[in-house]
Amino acid sequence: MVSFRRSLAGLCFLTIAFFSCVPQAHAFPAFARKYGLRCSACHVAWPVLNDFGWRFKDNGYQLMNDRDAPIWQNPSYWPVTFRITPNWHRDSTNKVAVDTAGGASSEQQVTGHGFDLSGLDILSGGTLEKNLSFLLVPSADETGAFHFESAWVRLDNVFKSPWLNIKFGKSELDNLVSEKRIYSISGNGGFYNLYHFTPVGDNNFAGQIGDNQLGLEWMGHSLNDHTRLSAMVFSSSDGNVDLTNSNAYSGYFAGSQAFDLGSWGLQRVGAYYFVGEAPTFSLTSGGVPVAGGGRGNKSFYRAGVFGDFYFSKFDVAWYYQHGSDDKYFGTSTPANVALPVGARNPSWNGAFIEPHFTLNPQFIIFQRSEWVRMSQQAIPGTPSNLGDIDAYTFGYRWYPIMTSRAGFAFHNEWSWVRQRGTSPVTSTDLSSNTLFLGFDFDF
Repeated sequence: MVSFRRSLAGLCFLTIAFFSCVPQAHAFPAFARKYGLRCSACHVAWPVLNDFGWRFKDNGYQLMNDRDAPIWQNPSYWPVTFRITPNWHRDSTNKVAVDTAGGASSEQQVTGHGFDLSGLDILSGGTLEKNLSFLLVPSADETGAFHFESAWVRLDNVFKSPWLNIKFGKSELDNLVSEKRIYSISGNGGFYNLYHFTPVGDNNFAGQIGDNQLGLEWMGHSLNDHTRLSAMVFSSSDGNVDLTNSNAYSGYFAGSQAFDLGSWGLQRVGAYYFVGEAPTFSLTSGGVPVAGGGRGNKSFYRAGVFGDFYFSKFDVAWYYQHGSDDKYFGTSTPANVALPVGARNPSWNGAFIEPHFTLNPQFIIFQRSEWVRMSQQAIPGTPSNLGDIDAYTFGYRWYPIMTSRAGFAFHNEWSWVRQRGTSPVTSTDLSSNTLFLGFDFDF
């Protein structure tokens, strides 16, 4: 069983690393067209927001003037943006399970390369009326299979207070270091491993900080947006619809404070706490899980601190997290079945540091180093480093044009990921790397 869980974890990791498409990232030339501004007004380099962009977002995509209400817009204005990234990439994984002539499986290094497409984002957002905001993002993978990445409405400045904003629907967790606004976009580097980490053998699907969630959020901020607080309650379904395996809720609480250091720029630090319960098994009909049939709820939590420090053209984002799952998740055991002897709650610590050098608004160099370390395995005697992750990404983005009509970037990136003890056959270290070149554009 342990060997099977290791193999399954290795295959899941390999699938993510090898076949992941470009993540959804929000950059809206539609807003630039609406207000007659360049993309650089709101972005350090799109899709990452600057201080003005954060205020614009936190005010509900409003500049807080008469042009916010749709009635004052040109009737020909349509708040829609399309984003896709044609690319060439080379992916290599050191240990892939392959069939041999005798019918057994062995491990081989597999490398593939060629021209490709990313997924497609169709982003529509803005105001339905003054202080009534919305965001709708139908999103497709590279095969054209659609889902709704985001779909929410928000009441802004209720009772004319910036401290009372209510959002309802599917949205990103209020995270200063946003995975939806990440610079890197390759299959290996286009997500934060820490946001999606689960220990080997753990089946908790609901603790994904990087995924959009379905729920209700309160968010408040000071007039200058230097102080931000939020709380969200949502279904423990990882954003899946139709009450799939639901009947449990989670909460996410975050706050941050910014400090203006003059010519150095705005520095921000914050903390968050993500806590909830999720089902460990589901009622079935004909072997198929019943909608709303989740049972045996058990708890989990993630807690951490983060920051973003600016030093003129150089800035550094950093993140630390401690996480823990209930031992039923850690051993993939339904709550109506006896636990393995000695089972305990798995826990881990993780961190990343992500420096960026903005040579000018049209050229940015980025790097990320990420580490996840297990502090306690669910089963005593399990190797202490099983599942540990090391990940490194290097790249740059060049924006030859930057107007109020469209965004265009040449993107070049290399990324490498290693996870300890998760190769599919021998349960040794699994590593993969990607070289990615693409044209990232939205209109």
